[in-house]
Amino acid sequence: MDGLFHCDRRGFLKAGGFAGAGLLLGRPAVWADEAAPAEPATNIDKALAAPRTAHSLPGAQPGRVVEVHEPAAIAAGLVDAAAVGIMFRRGLRSLFGTDEGAAFKRLFAADDVVGIKVNPVGAGLISTHLELADAVIAWLTENGLPRANIVIWDRFDIMLAEAGFTAERFPGVGIEGLQTMDEAAFEDGADQSGWLKDGRHVSAGNFDDEVLYWAEAPAPTDLNYLHQHVVSDLRSPFGRLVTQRLTKIINLAVFKNTGNGISMATKNLGYGAICNTGRLHQPLFFKVCTEVLAFPCLRDKLVLNVNEGLVGQYDGGPMPNAAFTWDYQRLFLATDPFALDRVCHDLMVAKRKAMGVAVNEHPRYTDYLRYAETLGLGIADPARIEHLQA
Repeated sequence: MDGLFHCDRRGFLKAGGFAGAGLLLGRPAVWADEAAPAEPATNIDKALAAPRTAHSLPGAQPGRVVEVHEPAAIAAGLVDAAAVGIMFRRGLRSLFGTDEGAAFKRLFAADDVVGIKVNPVGAGLISTHLELADAVIAWLTENGLPRANIVIWDRFDIMLAEAGFTAERFPGVGIEGLQTMDEAAFEDGADQSGWLKDGRHVSAGNFDDEVLYWAEAPAPTDLNYLHQHVVSDLRSPFGRLVTQRLTKIINLAVFKNTGNGISMATKNLGYGAICNTGRLHQPLFFKVCTEVLAFPCLRDKLVLNVNEGLVGQYDGGPMPNAAFTWDYQRLFLATDPFALDRVCHDLMVAKRKAMGVAVNEHPRYTDYLRYAETLGLGIADPARIEHLQA
């Protein structure tokens, strides 16, 4: 397991920042083919015991997924920002069956603090486009939400900057990584002062020891793992941003594969809202994407998901690979992230087959979606999903 998720400094630099990110986030193309160890116990019962709210998953429109196709949105890698804005609003109207202002009122209050979770892995190729974030922010602010109440976030600060999510590009909007990644430490392991202080990761305080995903899956205890994952025991704490400051979350994932599975809405949050994830990939597989979203800090705050398919990647994921990307020119919107990923998983499988990829359709790649349905978090049965075109 260590060899799969535990890149050393030289490996990180050789692979480049984005490829290194793929190692950090796991490579199911490899670990899915390995024999799964006994499934470790987790604290999912604690999450399920928490009372639900009016905003709990699957949200305002269970099982409804809206697909928006606009050929003008992107061509040869060039994005038409105006077309993306039109697509997003068309999707909102179809998803909620009302205008954008009324949709806003269904989801938000004037004093909400809204976190926009992006996917910056694969900057410039397969990351969340800045133009989509612009469209979301425009919708929020024109309905009265102050820019100061909006935070664009991801787990790693360095990846946000690489993808262009900076304070200069989004003035007045918060830009926050849950944890810092010290590039110098990858280059020269002798100096750990940029990320390690008094034996603790400098970002340890950014994670909430009172709200955590616990799994009986041991983590490596060496400094390199700690550098990448902040904590190296049986705890995977949620970011304090998620547990204490945000009151609503919008999830902007991308349309890409991860081996024979997908890395879209549920993985963007399941592996992006907690730390110490390297130990979870192999023993718990995609199940993490369901169980982490069952915790109230996500379950009760996540109100909108977009799988951004302006560009899609059908093979080689989750790391970016230009050989397998194409201009897909689509957005997929849903309040229900499991219905959304069910629809997009099936579309991804069809695309992979059409491109001649040998596809493994073992139920293991979608068990986490059916598991979510049994927990009341979403709809995974295709017969119960309403897939609309807008």
